[in-house]
Amino acid sequence: MKDDKLYLIHMIECIQRVEKYTSGGRDTFLNSELIQDAVIRNLQVMAESSQRISEDLQSRYSNVAWFKIAGFRNVLVHDYLGVDLDKVWAIIERDLPPLKSSISLLLKELG
Repeated sequence: MKDDKLYLIHMIECIQRVEKYTSGGRDTFLNSELIQDAVIRNLQVMAESSQRISEDLQSRYSNVAWFKIAGFRNVLVHDYLGVDLDKVWAIIERDLPPLKSSISLLLKELG
């Protein structure tokens, strides 16, 4: 359980970095390779951390889209030439806020 907490904390930290790096908005993100690289790297690391969460915890918290996060990581890592920045931005806007909330609640429940 201790390792799970560390990986969950790491996920939150990566999400917070993405929030900070994208605070300038969509156009700033799309026009800055530096920001894109930083965001994509943190999304990769966040997703990699999610894969290290124990199966027990993942099954108990099935409301988190663990499988989709892993799939997204695989796209970022293995299909890096085909990464669609508009889709990345949509994930940042649509999926990261509820994921952050879920992981935060999960951490509270774990103590």
